[in-house]
Amino acid sequence: MLLMKKRDKKEDEEGGGNPFYNMEKASVLQEARTFNETPIKVRKCNHILTKILYLINQGEHIGTREATETFFAMTKLFQSQDINLRRMVYLCIKEMSKISEDVIIVTSSLTKDMTGKEDQFRAPAIRALCTITDSTMLQSIERYMKQAIVDKVHAVSSAALTSSLHLSHQGNDLVKRWVNEAQEAINSDNVMVQYHALGLLYHIRRNDKLAVSKLVTKFTRHSLKSPYAYCLLIRIACKLLNEDEGIDSKMLFQFLESCLRHKSEMVIYEAAHAIVSMKSTTAKELAPAVSVLQLFCSSAKPTLRFAAVRTLNKVAMKHPAAVTACNLDLENLITDVNRSIATLAITTLLKTGSESSIDRLMKQITTFMPEISDEFKIVVVQAIRSLCLKFPRKHGVMMNFLSSMLRDEGGFDYKKSIVNTIISIIEENVDAKEAGLAHLCEFIEDCEHTVLATRILHLLGREGPRTPTPAKYIRFIYNRVILENASVRAAAVTALAKFGAHCEELLPSITVLLERSLLDTDDEVRDRATFYLEVLQQKQAALNSAYILNGLQVSVVGLERALHNYTLDPSEKPFDMKTVPLATQPIVDQKAAAISAPGEAMSAKSTDKVAASRQDIYAEQLAAIPELSNFGHLFKSSSMPVELTESETEYVVRCVKHTYSQHVVFQFDCTNTLNDQLLENVTVVLEPSDGFVVVCTIPAAKLVYNEPATAYTCVALSQDDPVLVTGTFSCTLKFTIKDCDPNTGEPDDEGYEDEYVLEDIELTVADHVQKVMKPNFGASWEEVGPENELEDTYALSSMKTLEEAVKNIISFVGMQPCERSDKVPEGRSSHTLYLAGVYRFVFLFKI
Repeated sequence: MLLMKKRDKKEDEEGGGNPFYNMEKASVLQEARTFNETPIKVRKCNHILTKILYLINQGEHIGTREATETFFAMTKLFQSQDINLRRMVYLCIKEMSKISEDVIIVTSSLTKDMTGKEDQFRAPAIRALCTITDSTMLQSIERYMKQAIVDKVHAVSSAALTSSLHLSHQGNDLVKRWVNEAQEAINSDNVMVQYHALGLLYHIRRNDKLAVSKLVTKFTRHSLKSPYAYCLLIRIACKLLNEDEGIDSKMLFQFLESCLRHKSEMVIYEAAHAIVSMKSTTAKELAPAVSVLQLFCSSAKPTLRFAAVRTLNKVAMKHPAAVTACNLDLENLITDVNRSIATLAITTLLKTGSESSIDRLMKQITTFMPEISDEFKIVVVQAIRSLCLKFPRKHGVMMNFLSSMLRDEGGFDYKKSIVNTIISIIEENVDAKEAGLAHLCEFIEDCEHTVLATRILHLLGREGPRTPTPAKYIRFIYNRVILENASVRAAAVTALAKFGAHCEELLPSITVLLERSLLDTDDEVRDRATFYLEVLQQKQAALNSAYILNGLQVSVVGLERALHNYTLDPSEKPFDMKTVPLATQPIVDQKAAAISAPGEAMSAKSTDKVAASRQDIYAEQLAAIPELSNFGHLFKSSSMPVELTESETEYVVRCVKHTYSQHVVFQFDCTNTLNDQLLENVTVVLEPSDGFVVVCTIPAAKLVYNEPATAYTCVALSQDDPVLVTGTFSCTLKFTIKDCDPNTGEPDDEGYEDEYVLEDIELTVADHVQKVMKPNFGASWEEVGPENELEDTYALSSMKTLEEAVKNIISFVGMQPCERSDKVPEGRSSHTLYLAGVYRFVFLFKI
């Protein structure tokens, strides 16, 4: 007995109690030959089929030949009438139909079971048959499917309805014929049959908005018995309300409100969730849904409490005032035994609480923080970030709390979220800068994550020199030079150099510290120290600004491409950095992730590859067009496309403007929304303002239904008047129309010319200016020199507030606000706005 226990314990340790642990595919397929034996060994065959299903679901690759042989052997099991074995055979047919050949051989057997008298065979036989049936065979089983949909056995009817839903992807037109049977099934007393019937009806009509609207109207007036069907109807109604295209929104909203009084808790929650999730819901419309969720917060069922508080958490992001009434109930949930509910409750309170309640909330959070996982801690940290931005005067309390969390045990993602939060608070709140930097300095003394240490050192190098007492940070930075790995040492050397470049009184001390790094064991650290020492010893503000404080403002992908092209075409002329495009925003938005609920993805996986910006991709696409390849380097592409049509029109056109040194290329992304038309030779004709000349037009060869295509029009800028950079262009879409079959897409041979008037396009000052970020604006301003400084006065009489003036100026000139000067402090009557950009030469604005 003792020996057996030891053996069982060893097996548990090796395979975690899994009976199929270390199972080999070859041995299982060998065992499948048992299917050919007579008489059939039911229990053994059941076990082998289970093994085959396990292998397939574990992702084990089974070759086509092996699968086919096993499939044919498995068909012999139809001779057995054992219910469990037959249902296992159905499951294996569904799984192996994707990897085996000639699976249609079992069609007759499945059809026989589907129409037989054994009800336990019929439903799974329908599912298996529909899995192996393709569009060519669909008509042969149509009669059986219609009968099954209205069958009196609920399991058979439900199986037929769900299988019809899957079949509609292969032959939707044929499934549309079954709409009468589906409408009959929706009157069933069974909740699942009614739910599946409604789902099939909606799927058949989903492309016809009028039919969907009629479907919803019909069933909102006739009560359904199935709560699942009600939930689906609520989702359909919510989708219609969000699209808001000429429907009776009042009637639909009244239906959603009536569902809040349904006897099923599932339906009540679904209705409340739908109301609070709609795009344009007012506070008055939210009130009944929030009241229902408030009642759920005190429910005895943990699932209802979790659903309610999770939904209220999302509502608090957009409508915090609407959730304020639930604060008392939420505070009671802080002590809930379910830590997920407690975490969501506290984060919701952080979003809706007042400034006076922050201290109390911080104390309550402290009591349960050690008991929750890192995933939930990250949610709390993100809620604290939004609260600190909402009540900046309370930054001290929250900074201290975040600092104590940094000292606790935790993984990389948890520590990273805290560091990101402290950094965002520092950037948004000037008063919090010194306290935040002090907390981060303490953290890097014992930080085991290289990525976080280098980021904090970069922040210290940028913000530290501009504090009242920059010298106090030197000790923390130099400790990293002595104690850390090469990556952190290199970042510390760069941070020290920035202190030396910005603070003249610290330069002698910084020089001594950098000289100690000249003998470092790592090449990168030595090279940085040597380079920075050489620059600092020149004692020139322009050099410090260009090579230490502001760095290189070019696209890494563009630099790589330019260097590659330079090596392909050797020249005695040195490589010119001005030919490299400036750094622009990457396609993937790098903003802080929105606050998400536990269980949702908290962070994206990092990648070592540098993200190509939108402009880099445009540059590569435009360079491949022969007519545009001789325009030189792309200077700027507009960040957001301009909509030239409404999104609901028959032709949707968006414009992206690409600026070169002497030309502007207008890229028109066109989409044809009519499935009975094919457009050919699609061009956009521009009527330019005075001083602009259309050089060439590049048509899109054809515009197929719902497939975007691109046309280009190039305009030459005025050479006689360099100041003439703005204008308005009238646009007309011209094309050849050919009618086509909506089903096959085959066009007619003959077509006719037609045109479509688009909205005008404006070429603005911002289209000629590329944004440039200058981390140290003062140094860059001095670098430009007083000879390039101009001063003028403008009246902004149409703007009522400083915030509005700042926003409009940035939008008009298209430049990058620096040092967070786009944020206007409260109560100010004047404000200084720092802007930086490039227009054939670097220039800076101080307004």
